[in-house]
Amino acid sequence: MNNLFRLALAAVVIAALSACATPTRDAEDAERAAEREAAAEQARAEREAAEARGLGRDRDFDAAALDDPESPLAERLVYFEFDRDEVKSEYMPMLEAHAAYLSQNSGARLRLEGHTDERGTREYNLALGERRAQSVRRVLNLNGASDDQLEVISYGEEMPVAFQQNEEAWAKNRRVELVYESRR
Repeated sequence: MNNLFRLALAAVVIAALSACATPTRDAEDAERAAEREAAAEQARAEREAAEARGLGRDRDFDAAALDDPESPLAERLVYFEFDRDEVKSEYMPMLEAHAAYLSQNSGARLRLEGHTDERGTREYNLALGERRAQSVRRVLNLNGASDDQLEVISYGEEMPVAFQQNEEAWAKNRRVELVYESRR
């Protein structure tokens, strides 16, 4: 009887401890998948709104549009969250406009320069800047830009635009810059 009591007590303790365990990797993956799905849905809604405003894929852009401050092509910065490389949905209409320009102007070349804030090792930041630029490249490719038109480079933490050591400055440094190399 005493052994049966100990066995039951051990089962209760194990059950209680397993209830306190941290979320499993599957739960974390499911949460990330749900976040991505919500972001994709929001991006679709924003894309439809942008197309209604005339910023979508069907718009014709010429080289002069690159210099027009009213054009969506005038926007050439994509900012990222700390230690993240996912493109936020708010940048989708702008990136779709750049993809449309590139698909209509086969001679145009775009350099995607990935940057990070100063936190982290030099090697890690170079890799993170590369991942950020590759994320922007994927969005552009999916929206019609040719891979031959795109070049990816990472500067990591080496080229900050803000030098203070606070969240506002770090947020400005976590970016991908879109730099047109030629306008043929």
